Amino acid sequence: MESLILLHGALGTAKQFDFILPQLDDYFDVHRLNFEGHGEAGPTDSPFRVSHFVENVLGYMDEHGIGQANIFGYSMGGYVALVLAKNHPERINGVATLGTILQWNEEIAERESKYLHPEKMIEKVPHFIDKLKERHLSGWERVVNSTRDMLGYLGEHPSIEADDWKKIDCPIRFHIGDSDTTAGLDQTAAAYRKTDNSELMVLPKTGHPINEVDKDLVVHSLRQFFKNIEKSNHNN
Repeated sequence: MESLILLHGALGTAKQFDFILPQLDDYFDVHRLNFEGHGEAGPTDSPFRVSHFVENVLGYMDEHGIGQANIFGYSMGGYVALVLAKNHPERINGVATLGTILQWNEEIAERESKYLHPEKMIEKVPHFIDKLKERHLSGWERVVNSTRDMLGYLGEHPSIEADDWKKIDCPIRFHIGDSDTTAGLDQTAAAYRKTDNSELMVLPKTGHPINEVDKDLVVHSLRQFFKNIEKSNHNN
């Protein structure tokens, strides 16, 4: 079976995919990892950066003898996957994203990071704090603060510039919920139009949280998309 690597979103861990894993296991050799500083990985002395997370994926692939892989990334994980495809195309067969912010600038970074302050989160979303405490051994405050710093850096130094989309040659399927106000349907469609080898799939009645997706629909989409890549590679 083809290898499929799952990449989690910001503030998340590999366990975000638990609800969909049994169905994916039927079709792929599935792998998951936590980005450094997340989940059970413990703290890291280096700041959170997309480039570091790319290195995490490459290190995982080397450790597990995976020469090339398909990647499905949720939210931030999708952005990491696309940067990996841009900078290391020889390691990637295809990329599928879900709810990924694809175009970064200072305004978007400020919008996404303004609530990422531990004291504000304790006040506004105390129930979410309990989940973060369970997820991250390194301390949820550290993860929140490091994520805020990463988004600020990304706003000033996007890993994918406007002219870079044409450089990503591998097949891409962008999944976006029609009610996703974080990644945005219009913004996702704009990135789709900039790439030469991509597809756009809009998920009905779906917002940004991964647990809102129709798992049967997503599994079918991933199976079809990556199977078509495999067939195309065999024919060429």
